[in-house]
Amino acid sequence: METSLDKRALAGSASPNPSAQPAATQVQRTVYSVLGAISFAHLLNDMIQSLILAIYPMLKASFSLSFGQIGLITLTYQITASLLQPLVGHFTDRRPQPYSLPIGMGFTLTGLVLMSVAPNFGVLLVAAALVGCGSSVFHPESSRVARMASGGQHGLAQSLFQVGGNAGSSLGPLLAALIVIPHGQRSIAWFSVAALVAIVVLAQIGRWYKQHPATKKSRNAQAARHALPRGRVMFAMSVLVLLVFSKYFYLASINSYFTFYLIDKFHLPVQAAQIHLFVFLAAVAAGTIIGGPVGDRIGRKYVIWVSILGVAPFTLLLPYANLFWTSVLTVVIGVVLASAFSAILVYAQELIPGKVGMVAGLFFGFAFGLGGVGAAVLGQLADATSIGYVYKVCSFLPLIGVLTVFLPDVEGKRAKAA
Repeated sequence: METSLDKRALAGSASPNPSAQPAATQVQRTVYSVLGAISFAHLLNDMIQSLILAIYPMLKASFSLSFGQIGLITLTYQITASLLQPLVGHFTDRRPQPYSLPIGMGFTLTGLVLMSVAPNFGVLLVAAALVGCGSSVFHPESSRVARMASGGQHGLAQSLFQVGGNAGSSLGPLLAALIVIPHGQRSIAWFSVAALVAIVVLAQIGRWYKQHPATKKSRNAQAARHALPRGRVMFAMSVLVLLVFSKYFYLASINSYFTFYLIDKFHLPVQAAQIHLFVFLAAVAAGTIIGGPVGDRIGRKYVIWVSILGVAPFTLLLPYANLFWTSVLTVVIGVVLASAFSAILVYAQELIPGKVGMVAGLFFGFAFGLGGVGAAVLGQLADATSIGYVYKVCSFLPLIGVLTVFLPDVEGKRAKAA
């Protein structure tokens, strides 16, 4: 793998045509071998994470947990990741750390093994925190690798990278239904093999990362600037944070509680409910691949408009649908809503040039943190009311997408400057 990555990376970093412009030689070739490898590592990483979410019904029964405690597990994992990710990204913007990726996956491996033998709720929280530490390193650094290998197609690269994670997230509930639920808590340790494979892949990516010219020229990335004043940039970032809030609070209601919703409303068995969760997460994976390339072609602001505000009619219908239409609506919601994050992330990176890692860490961190807070808040709301009521409340969240009107036309300004 080292040989293939290195050779293809060199092909993507230099043009064989000596007459080509020097500035173009490093941005015109998309290194698909590296994008494929980092996407595969993302698949393994997020498969492990979603596996933990999918076994919540088993943990609830085994440890006699309340919905509030279930939300606390998610909160511990998400907050650990969200607090550290921007710091990791900011540090590596200044001092790139090519081999931090396999080290971060080592934390995930440790948390996974610990969760398989956890005797009580407190140890479950420690295991969740370790997995969160692994994510805090993986996401900003792997997002940087995707941008380095993009060849200028930043939206496409982020979509390919994120679709790996979403595909992994969709596999977690399926594997939980087939393996963990029938064999119990200790079978979680079997998935340490996936973490070990990811460590090997990430070590090879680290070698490519170390040799890439951008690793030595990260300070020069500040050269590309747009004309927006600082206050306008901060206001636009605040709008993006609110849009991420609406997306991930809603996703928290699905990721953490959709199985409970289906069991409560339609009396499905646990395994059947997990299959429905798998279908939703597969729809998210399919939708993710759309947002980036479409944003490259028509503009990211339009993608954000459609993916956040455009999903509102379907979320508003969901709490009142029967089982068939619930399945249909969740697929539509997954596809449409998933296209937002790639567009938001690349748009934010264009707002603050030269801070790829910090911006990626900030937004992945917000995504994790808001998802964790959402899981905890919605868990408390479910305990106080009902799961059905949670979905009625969350159905209004995508209406926040109307704030997209306040985002500046960064891409238009960049095109005029060019």
